[in-house]
Amino acid sequence: MGKAATNDSRVWKKSFLTLWMGCFITALGYSMTMPFISLYIDTLGKFSTWQLNLYSGVAFSITYFSQAIVSPFWGSLADQKGRKLMCLRASGVMACTIFLVGTAQSVWIVILLRFLQGAFSGYINNATALMAGETPHERSGQVMGNLMTANVTGTLLGPLFGGLIAGSLGYRITFFITGILMGLVFILTNVYVKEHFIPIPAKKMKSIKKIFGELENKGLIITMFLTTLLVQSSLMSISPIISLLVRQLMHGYGNISLVSGIVAAMPGFGTLLVASRIGRLMDKTKPERVLLFGLLITTVVFIPMFFVTSPLQLGILRFILGLSSAAMLPAVQTILTVDVPSEAFGRIFSYNQSFQATGGVVGPLIGSLVSSVFNYQSVFLVTAALVLVNFFVILRFIPLRMHR
Repeated sequence: MGKAATNDSRVWKKSFLTLWMGCFITALGYSMTMPFISLYIDTLGKFSTWQLNLYSGVAFSITYFSQAIVSPFWGSLADQKGRKLMCLRASGVMACTIFLVGTAQSVWIVILLRFLQGAFSGYINNATALMAGETPHERSGQVMGNLMTANVTGTLLGPLFGGLIAGSLGYRITFFITGILMGLVFILTNVYVKEHFIPIPAKKMKSIKKIFGELENKGLIITMFLTTLLVQSSLMSISPIISLLVRQLMHGYGNISLVSGIVAAMPGFGTLLVASRIGRLMDKTKPERVLLFGLLITTVVFIPMFFVTSPLQLGILRFILGLSSAAMLPAVQTILTVDVPSEAFGRIFSYNQSFQATGGVVGPLIGSLVSSVFNYQSVFLVTAALVLVNFFVILRFIPLRMHR
């Protein structure tokens, strides 16, 4: 029995190490290319400022648009076929689409490939769900936390590596390297990840209508969905044009790709610094208070970004933004965990993921439109207003929870 337990331990630990590396590379590869997508598109033709901003916003957000549409479908299929298959699907398609973006000769090819990438994405979410089922209960908190660290670390280092590669070898090489890395993730996952999966027949799965009908706090759940959308929109509004703003602040001189990568990575530094502390804080106090505090601080941080005159000022403010944003989406997920019955986790969280992906569509489009009509810094004022509206919207439901 001891030997069997040891073998089981080795199996899930090997799966964990493989999936940790897969999540790290997925986040690394994605963030390596995203800060420079607008600069890359600028090399594919002669565009006016308005056209470049619009195409950058569409190329950036269309991945989230397709993800928002198909997430519930993949969530249901994962319950029927297993999470490992979903990880292989995501890493395999991402390897192909990202590599092919590097060969694109037209902005429309980039947009099409980014649409396909979003439609088949989901490696990190499915890796997390897989390990939640494979890990012993007494180790689950540690394992989930470490997987989150893989995501944050990859997101943090990606823009730095991407900036170095794009600055020295060109934008296309960044996409080629990312595609090859995702191919490596596919191979490692296929060989080393083991899943003890028990399928759920499609006829036994509850409809989303029935799940919502059984929820006690429907208004709060819907408010959390809306909060996820608005928070993600605010965090992503500047993403597709951040390199263009940095280029403007640097007056077109210097290593714009590297500086853009550093500025884009600054929120990751802030989030990584306080993520574990925020988690412990939510265990000690109510997550609703943490969420409200995070929204308020985020609003305050966005306003001075309107007045920045250098990449250094922007980078410092984005670092502080990372500190506050670490309190928002994790707090939403914690609130959902408390208010949703365990048998409905899969479906509810897949819909929450859809709202998050929708925020990834709305935010960049807002940023692109506002920057085209006004200027790049105006995006920060609009974003501050968006977060403030979110703050007052959830106050309608949050006080009920805080005084229960």
